[in-house]
Amino acid sequence: MMACHPVLISFKRSDKQICPENTRGVREAQCASYNNKPFMGRFYEWEPFAEGQGNQKCELNCRAMGYRFYVRQAEKVIDGTPCDQNGTSVCVSGQCKTIGCDDYLGSDKVADKCGVCGGDNSACKVVSGVFKHILTNLGYHKIIEIPEGATKINVTEMAKSNNYLALRSRSGRSIINGNWAIDRPGKYEGGGTMFTYKRPNEISSTAGESLLAEGPTNEALDVYMIHQQLNPGVHYEYIIPTANVIRPLLPPHRRPGDPFNGQLEVPDNTNPTDRGNSFVEQGIHTGHPSGSYPARQPGRLPSHHPDNQVPAVQPPRRNREYNWKQIGTTECTVTCGKGSQYPIFRCVNRNTHEEVSDNVCDSSTKPIPEEEPCNLFPCPAYWDIGEWSECSKTCGLGMQHRQVLCRQMYANRTLAVQPHNCQHLEKPETASTCQLKICSEWQIRTEWTPCSVPCGVGQKTRDVKCISNIGDIVDDEECNMKLRPTDIENCDMGSCAKSWFLTEWSDRCSVECGEGVRTRSVVCLTNHISSLPLEGCGNTKPSETMSCDNGPCQGKVEWFAGSWSQCSVECNSGTQQREVICIRKTMGSFTMVNPYECSFLEKPPRQQPCYLKPCGVKWFHTDWSTCSKTCEGGFRVREVRCLSDDLTPSDKCESQYKPEDTESCNPQDCIPEIDENCKDKYYNCNVVVQARLCVYAYYKTACCASCKRAANRQSGFLGRR
Repeated sequence: MMACHPVLISFKRSDKQICPENTRGVREAQCASYNNKPFMGRFYEWEPFAEGQGNQKCELNCRAMGYRFYVRQAEKVIDGTPCDQNGTSVCVSGQCKTIGCDDYLGSDKVADKCGVCGGDNSACKVVSGVFKHILTNLGYHKIIEIPEGATKINVTEMAKSNNYLALRSRSGRSIINGNWAIDRPGKYEGGGTMFTYKRPNEISSTAGESLLAEGPTNEALDVYMIHQQLNPGVHYEYIIPTANVIRPLLPPHRRPGDPFNGQLEVPDNTNPTDRGNSFVEQGIHTGHPSGSYPARQPGRLPSHHPDNQVPAVQPPRRNREYNWKQIGTTECTVTCGKGSQYPIFRCVNRNTHEEVSDNVCDSSTKPIPEEEPCNLFPCPAYWDIGEWSECSKTCGLGMQHRQVLCRQMYANRTLAVQPHNCQHLEKPETASTCQLKICSEWQIRTEWTPCSVPCGVGQKTRDVKCISNIGDIVDDEECNMKLRPTDIENCDMGSCAKSWFLTEWSDRCSVECGEGVRTRSVVCLTNHISSLPLEGCGNTKPSETMSCDNGPCQGKVEWFAGSWSQCSVECNSGTQQREVICIRKTMGSFTMVNPYECSFLEKPPRQQPCYLKPCGVKWFHTDWSTCSKTCEGGFRVREVRCLSDDLTPSDKCESQYKPEDTESCNPQDCIPEIDENCKDKYYNCNVVVQARLCVYAYYKTACCASCKRAANRQSGFLGRR
């Protein structure tokens, strides 16, 4: 079977049908061309998968029939293939190109709200609003009037509720949710157009009910709310021609108070706030819940005769030998669930009861056939199956759900009944597994990189990507994040070299007089500069204290404690010292005595810890390395670091106070070694040096001392350069 698709002629879409109407679509034909080609060792029948986004709409994505996965069979579809079901754009060279309402490719012309191509919305009027009235009584309340000729009709609850929307025509015909029966969502014809009734049934959904129709309507329609809880608000919008005139509320053939499709207007003694906006079934009070049923069926419409009608002239009486007789009834309109039938009257001879031509009897006396109910027993209940919900997962095995209700047909209405009424039937599944496509998987693209540090603990990485079932790199979210291989991990390259780092000695002695101590900080840290000749910390830790003496203290008296000295450090933890002596008090004076004299008393402490403030940061440095030369000037180095209180690296130290990390050393001249065997054998060896003949073995031996002195001068000159 050949495929049919639009033809692009001079960049304008041709509307000519070059194929019969029953031919397959162009995408279906392209997918079907792969039916005879094996995929992963098996043959499948393919159908279009049209859920792509962006330029994916112009890829040939096909789904295997009966399976829940799809495959990209080609990077682009045939030119002229519609991008989607809307038909407003087509694929050209793998790109989705729009078609204006004038059918020209790339045209930006669009139809306005009035349906006029390139129009300015002046040919129609948009009517919109929100019904927010507070309703008091339960039951039907009229909320919106839709006039004849309306298009683009949209009536939507602003939030999910237990209320229902209902629709009926001015002629009295119920279209959706009439007579206290709730219809299932779907499409319903009314007013010359097709209405789509939507009622989201997902638990997580917050959207309300809606009535949608393209129009135009060929009669006025009324929208009702079956009120059961607080009105969340109903938004409505429709379009009418500018010259449209809204018809009166009531059709001319019906008077106020007349039955209307089994429902009556609210009488005048009802709440004035609801008058004109509510109707109830005959025999049912508006306070009843919406699930109740009427106690009796409404009666026949009473006949009304215009006041100015002239009575019909009575025909002459015919022979009473013949009269009308009911000989049976018509066939019931339904086999179950309450139908209707009418009696059949025939003209018969009064005596013989033999049927004769109807012309013999008086037609004015022929009884009017009255509608009679029939087959009142309810139809067998059945399971009403709703649409499947979306799959819970975009790939791999997921779940989908659907609504299954037990329903029964009665009086041409479908009613929801208790599930036990359907127990004679096997209940369809309400949940099922689903799989839209094969999930993408993780792939390790590279080996581990080298460790980020030459020693100690560092990190190494590798490239991990999410790959689709056709080999493309996609977002990580399309793969199972719980199964993602690690792309970074620690690596241990062994211990690094270590050195002692020291601060400068404190400026102050721990006491103001006598012997005290000065302190410094000493820590062993890892050294990452491998070029320095450091040999590790070792077991001998440099001293953290050194003695200091500020001179003898003046004598004092008793156990007498002097004032505390200043803290031994300017920051962090240090010590304070004070003098404690034994004194003897005399008349007007004190005499110092041997401390033994006060041994029976508790001696006050001479030292206590002190803490002035956090040091913040401080420069630390290692010892100097060995000099690079033993003579004639070399250099030595040390490592300097800025460390905080917790001995972690910092960049807060003041650069002007940073200790030097390089200095010169061994500036003294080198003393040449004297070789007794190296002497000049000739007095004019200076000429040999000037002539640069020392490169020859003979002259190098004959003038050994001069040639050696020249070689030393040359090496020293090159070293200074």
